[in-house]
Amino acid sequence: VQLVESGGGMVQPGGSLRLSCAASGFTFSSYDMSWVRQAPGKGPEWVSAINTGGGSTYYADSVKGRFTISRDNAKNTLYLQMNSLKPEDSALYYCARRSPRYSGSYYRTDRYDYWGQGTQVTVSS
Repeated sequence: VQLVESGGGMVQPGGSLRLSCAASGFTFSSYDMSWVRQAPGKGPEWVSAINTGGGSTYYADSVKGRFTISRDNAKNTLYLQMNSLKPEDSALYYCARRSPRYSGSYYRTDRYDYWGQGTQVTVSS
């Protein structure tokens, strides 16, 4: 199993970024996926989740209305479109595969069995 994030960078407040996560080594279309972020000195914070077919999406209150999660199962890729970025969005962003042992409670970061290496997002003027 391999998850490789890309698309991070430095952006000014109010700007946008699109993160990608390329998945390999498993049947991507069979797994719910999430984005989780971690700022320095803080624990992991669940950001958004998407079900296997992409028809159901979920967001943390802190990003609702600004971020959009999506997936392309033909390309084995997960995306996170981030708009209206704020300094408090600065963090290392990970994509994570949801363990098939669990259902619901996407916000539980201990229920993901594989994680990527992360891509850094910095929002600063």
